[in-house]
Amino acid sequence: WWDSIATGEEDWNKCNSYVNHWSSQTRMVSVENSHLRGGGIRLRQELWDATRKTIEEWTGQELTDASLYGIRIYTRGSVLATHVDRMPLVSSAIINVASDLDEPWPLEVIAHDGKAHNVTMVPGDMVLYESHSVLHGRPFPLNGEFVANIFVHFEPTGHTLRHTSGQESDVSSQEERNKSEDGLPPYLIPGSPAEMMWRADNERTDVDANFGEEDFNTGTTEAHRAAQQGSYSDMKRVIEENPELLFMQDANGWLPLHEAAREGHLDIVMYLHEKGADLNSRTNFGGTALFFVKSLHGEDHPLVKYLEDNGGEYVEEEYGSEL
Repeated sequence: WWDSIATGEEDWNKCNSYVNHWSSQTRMVSVENSHLRGGGIRLRQELWDATRKTIEEWTGQELTDASLYGIRIYTRGSVLATHVDRMPLVSSAIINVASDLDEPWPLEVIAHDGKAHNVTMVPGDMVLYESHSVLHGRPFPLNGEFVANIFVHFEPTGHTLRHTSGQESDVSSQEERNKSEDGLPPYLIPGSPAEMMWRADNERTDVDANFGEEDFNTGTTEAHRAAQQGSYSDMKRVIEENPELLFMQDANGWLPLHEAAREGHLDIVMYLHEKGADLNSRTNFGGTALFFVKSLHGEDHPLVKYLEDNGGEYVEEEYGSEL
């Protein structure tokens, strides 16, 4: 089965040394590929949704989707160099989808205490890890036919779940809130080189308290979050306070309209449209609101009729590599 679908070799830059692609080429199966049975953006979102709760419980942080690779197939002799992931891939999971091995192929993790730990996975296992701060890799050559893994990444929003559960007396919770309120992403250490790089990337000279309006690297705004959560009252409040959020895109070109459409919130889509949102606005990959509604909720969802009655066009996304 893998041979029939995993025909696409990953396009690695010849100077890239994360994997030894020059001797053991990896392959990639896109979970967004609607031509595969069960594939498409619905599957991608279901993977994010199914994983998020577990990682939020583990981290104690509210998380937002950051990146979801397809299924990477490592082949005989593959080595994955020890590394940390790029930001904002902060709180992550590796899911072992399938494998055919002659011997275990351990994941080596260098913990915060500096000690190395080998983690052996079998199909169906999910490993949680702090991907941008903990060194990890597979330094031993794969002895077997293949290992198929999927990588699910999240970014903390800066709001700890301890706040909502009433644990405000917890000193560490209060410290986290203080850090989030100063505008710096919660996973960056104040005064560190990483903070200076973040400031340079965001063209800031001073850290401003902007978490209520726009979230650091992903560009997620308070309006995006209200759309995701289906909170009409929050959406109305934030748009009345800052009408510009109606037209503010995140890093993937998503508007609050696209988020509301993806979640199937008719009342919020209607409100955004009344306030001037373009129903045919497109994401960076080209998808429109009608595409997301039909793909995720089906032809009979009431949002489909509303969008079509108001001139909404169906334009599919064209997916590129997330690597």
